[in-house]
Amino acid sequence: MKYILAPAVIALTVFHAYDARADEVTLVAPGGIRDPIQRMIPDFERKTGHTVKATFGSGGGTKQQVVRGEPFDVPIVQPPLREVLASGNVIASTETPLATVTVAVAVRKGAAKPDISTPEAVRQMLLAARTVSYPDGARGAAAGVSFDATLTKLGIAEQMQSKIRRAQGGAGAMAFLAKGEVEIGLTFLSEIHDPGVEVVGPLPREISTPTSLVGFVSSHAKAPEAAKALLMYLSSPEVAEVYKALGMQSGR
Repeated sequence: MKYILAPAVIALTVFHAYDARADEVTLVAPGGIRDPIQRMIPDFERKTGHTVKATFGSGGGTKQQVVRGEPFDVPIVQPPLREVLASGNVIASTETPLATVTVAVAVRKGAAKPDISTPEAVRQMLLAARTVSYPDGARGAAAGVSFDATLTKLGIAEQMQSKIRRAQGGAGAMAFLAKGEVEIGLTFLSEIHDPGVEVVGPLPREISTPTSLVGFVSSHAKAPEAAKALLMYLSSPEVAEVYKALGMQSGR
């Protein structure tokens, strides 16, 4: 007689294959994926018996930690990956797409929402705005690097300089907006949670390429099997809705 296992049973079987020994898994990741990871960790820990210690920072800062060989079991980084792979500090064959996230526009709660449906509409919105805030790309914020590229594509980078208030991270940009210190705020959609702001929508793809987040098992992992189990879980179909609920698209 043949038996067919349901997907949930298969998933539990896979996780328990790594469950003979409970380990602490250390993870480092950019702030743009903080909320999904923090929501997923308790379920992973319950299913496997492993525990997860997560550290979050800027996209650029996280990448440099990995390049320097700091001892994390699971690093999550954003492309380009050449420097990370060349460092030898990740196992290249474990490269796992986790999710993508877009830069989005927000306004203060109750304010009129501008048209951002086309590149030209975004250009006009930015030129008409008195003040704009977004994360500081010079400090390694990937959302800031992405939006700096958008301004260049729109041909208004120089014109916008006097209007820009760069923030420490997406939360900082949204705090400026919620307090009424700026008129328009931008950061990754996954970072817009301040109750004092409202999402207008993501920037058009013609001027803003979604940012990918990719996981690896570290070459220096102290708990490599547990690290593989965590990476498998973070990219599994069962967590796709968590990414979606927090403004991201699952990478698979």
